[in-house]
Amino acid sequence: MLAGISAVEGVFFLFYAILVTAGVLRFGLTGPEAVSNPAGVTLEVIIFLFFGIGLMVTAWGWWQTKRWARSPFVLAQLLALVVAVPLISATGNIEKIVGVVVTVVAVVGGVISLLPSTTALLYRDATPTESE
Repeated sequence: MLAGISAVEGVFFLFYAILVTAGVLRFGLTGPEAVSNPAGVTLEVIIFLFFGIGLMVTAWGWWQTKRWARSPFVLAQLLALVVAVPLISATGNIEKIVGVVVTVVAVVGGVISLLPSTTALLYRDATPTESE
């Protein structure tokens, strides 16, 4: 399940980077100069590509039951909450729905990734030390 959540989030970020690029190519830079300049848009696309690729790698890590996958996944869920929670109080209905969905997915994913059963699964191959 965690691999699926991570993969869906990764695909979303990659898709969003493509949408931003397509929008700029089609309509040009629109909006306030502070956020709609070539350097800003380029950085935005790079960041979303980085997050998308990172979450896809994390999904692979979850699929392979790698312990390292938990840290970037939890960080991504926290970052998703930082963005999603304010969206819940937005004026538009679409923004509110997206905010609620992302919040629920981030909370569920974060909780599942930190459950004792997940920890046991991740450390099932670990050999106990002499002191244990």
